[in-house]
Amino acid sequence: MKLDTKSYMFDMILFELRDIVGKENVSTKNSDKEVYSIDYFWVSEMWHDRQDHGDLSSPKADFIVHPASALEVSKILKVANTYKIPATVWGGGSGSQGGALPVLGGIIIDIKRMNKVHRIDTQSMTVEVDTGMIMEHLEWELEKHNFSTMHDPASSYCATVGGFIAHRGTGVLSTKYGKFEDMITNMEVVLPDGEIINTLPVPKTACGPDLNQIFIGSEGVFGVVTKVTLKINKLPEAMKFRAFIFKDLSTGLKVGRKLMVEKLQPAVIRLYNETETKSLINRVLGIDKEGAYLVYGFDGKKEMVDLQLKYAKEIADSQQGEDLGGELGEKWWNSKYKFFYPPYMFRLPQCFGTLDTVASYSDIENVYNAMKEVIEKKYKMARYIGHFSHWFDWGAMLYARFIIDNPPEDPHEAIYLHNSIWNDCLRAAMKKGGVLNEHHGIGLKLSRLTPELYGNSFEIFKKLKKVLDPNGIMNPGKFGLGV
Repeated sequence: MKLDTKSYMFDMILFELRDIVGKENVSTKNSDKEVYSIDYFWVSEMWHDRQDHGDLSSPKADFIVHPASALEVSKILKVANTYKIPATVWGGGSGSQGGALPVLGGIIIDIKRMNKVHRIDTQSMTVEVDTGMIMEHLEWELEKHNFSTMHDPASSYCATVGGFIAHRGTGVLSTKYGKFEDMITNMEVVLPDGEIINTLPVPKTACGPDLNQIFIGSEGVFGVVTKVTLKINKLPEAMKFRAFIFKDLSTGLKVGRKLMVEKLQPAVIRLYNETETKSLINRVLGIDKEGAYLVYGFDGKKEMVDLQLKYAKEIADSQQGEDLGGELGEKWWNSKYKFFYPPYMFRLPQCFGTLDTVASYSDIENVYNAMKEVIEKKYKMARYIGHFSHWFDWGAMLYARFIIDNPPEDPHEAIYLHNSIWNDCLRAAMKKGGVLNEHHGIGLKLSRLTPELYGNSFEIFKKLKKVLDPNGIMNPGKFGLGV
């Protein structure tokens, strides 16, 4: 249903929404609509920034609704289905893929009023929490009891628990503690028709497929996750780091891989390519060296950490790494978020993008080189940098980035260039065994490429969408599922 704000039907629907959550918890103010029309997706930011270039407008919601419970979310979705109105879930608005943008208008469901810790189970080592809670606030509550999820991303100050579920978020310590999806035991979900369900109380069973996986990473196209039970950990007794410079990226990759396959259980490994070492590592940490900077860290019992550090150093020394010591490793840890904030982070008027992907150890360096070749040969106005920030037993994640200091001034030309770089780089990555994304999600940015990634198996997502959301109200225009 296309809404006419001048029609009495607009007020009739507005009344129904206010009746559910209270008049003060529904907004139709233009200023609020503007706020919810932009996240950290470069296109939405650039479009707002260049509105004086012509008659530009951004997609905006018709209603911004703030529910306080799963029951209220259920009632909102029933209204949305009745009138065939799009509904898009909003957490902290910190996403970089345009995943929460209301591209077809309709209802924004802002879940931040759902922000309670319901139970800390010290026997099972879990916490039950609303998905609208800011991640940092959850950590504050857990730290009072000497616990942590050990999910520690740069966006934890502003992103919600639900946002990490929606995009399969990854924190700095994922190499040991896993991605956010690995921390989930069970969830409460409101389906598109308003029905409230709960997945099984434990994540490991032989009772059929894991229903959690239908909703983790689905970015709100299959329903709204309203509550989740997460694994928690005791805060570690000790945490220590060490940094090295290797002659090139390839050598650093060998060291990182061996740290993983030797089962030393590093909490973190970060490896920066030669260009990023010379630029960002130099600017942020003051380390002016040629080569590839690698830092690793271990946590846990002090004696165990010291033993892990000993064996890790032997691996690094075997590849003739220049030992920068523990102090310059610790400096990285204390500065880890500086990389993502001014003055070090890229920002308008620059054009930039994080081409993150993940691949097996057999493929990851080829993926890196394939994207690098695209930038250097076809987009000479751009710079290419990258680091490897999340590591697994079978492969690693590449956090590659392109930066253009002087992109086209015309917003239409700027979008064309931006999208062309994404298409060319990620198609090159997929040919070499990479995928579209590791932890930022698909959103609007990469939705057009998702069917290419999955091939024939994408039909499963389309069939799930048709069954769960027959009216197509949930976050339309995303994940390659159209409208």
